[in-house]
Amino acid sequence: MYTTELQKSASVASTEDADKLAAFEARVAADEFIEPKDWMPEAYRRTLVRQISQHAHSEIVGMLPEGNWITRAPSLRRKAILLAKVQDEAGHGLYLYSAAETLGTSREEMIEALHSGKAKYSTIFNYPTLTWADIGAIGWLVDGAAIMNQVPLQRTSYGPYARAMVRVCKEESFHQRQGYEIMMHLAAGTDAQKRMAQDALNRWWWPSLMMFGPPDENSPNTAQSMRWRIKRETNDELRQKFVDITVPQADAIGLTVPDPAVKWNEAKGGYDFGEVDWSEFYAVVKGEGPVAKERMAVRRKAWEDGAWIREAADAYAAKQAGKRKAA
Repeated sequence: MYTTELQKSASVASTEDADKLAAFEARVAADEFIEPKDWMPEAYRRTLVRQISQHAHSEIVGMLPEGNWITRAPSLRRKAILLAKVQDEAGHGLYLYSAAETLGTSREEMIEALHSGKAKYSTIFNYPTLTWADIGAIGWLVDGAAIMNQVPLQRTSYGPYARAMVRVCKEESFHQRQGYEIMMHLAAGTDAQKRMAQDALNRWWWPSLMMFGPPDENSPNTAQSMRWRIKRETNDELRQKFVDITVPQADAIGLTVPDPAVKWNEAKGGYDFGEVDWSEFYAVVKGEGPVAKERMAVRRKAWEDGAWIREAADAYAAKQAGKRKAA
């Protein structure tokens, strides 16, 4: 699907003004921000709409596995922290949908693409949260991987996207610490609690590595996105950084990464690690994840149930506009 989209984009770019395209490429190469009213190639606009909207969808769908545990968190403190975190994710989705709208797409178009299956979101959210330790693993591993992906996006070439990511990254850093703190307490608790933490790590480790996307040689978007400074580092570079940071964190709290191939490689200054099961990755991308259908059913129902709120807000806005016009 993505390869086809890139081919279509290339044919559009070939018909565009050569001088404008050259000026655009020079600005990007000079690390200048591209702003909404600036001229940009249609392929660049399309790539950004796809990436930013998928990022927004991931934030919104990502509320579901954790929201399920708010009422079951083990203490009032844990409930309050998790509630605040889920609220943060909603805010991230709002920032990102707003950034995508500056590219000429509408919120309704993006939501329709999500609900119809045309648009994707992070495959990690198609896995179930079975125990309280999963909430810790999501914060530590999933948000940790997200931070690894998102910190370079603060320097992405599209201004509204880069600026949105500044606040998102600050909040995600707290989410990662919150998750690690849960895992730390469980690992230092009873034998049953430590087993629960290890089980969560076992189940979330490989899906977290999949969050960085397919290997560079199988990622058709990477080369173009790197040239346009939409991405600043490749999938494999980010995955390696994540492993190098996370393996010592697991060791520090007495947990074991579920990969017997993990070994420090002095020559490269990082860890060697095993191969991801890419067949599982592509299956989940296609909507075959353990709870993929449930996730979309919940999102569609929420959208339908909230229709009256959107209608009321639109009616109120129209009424206020009418009053201002009359005055």
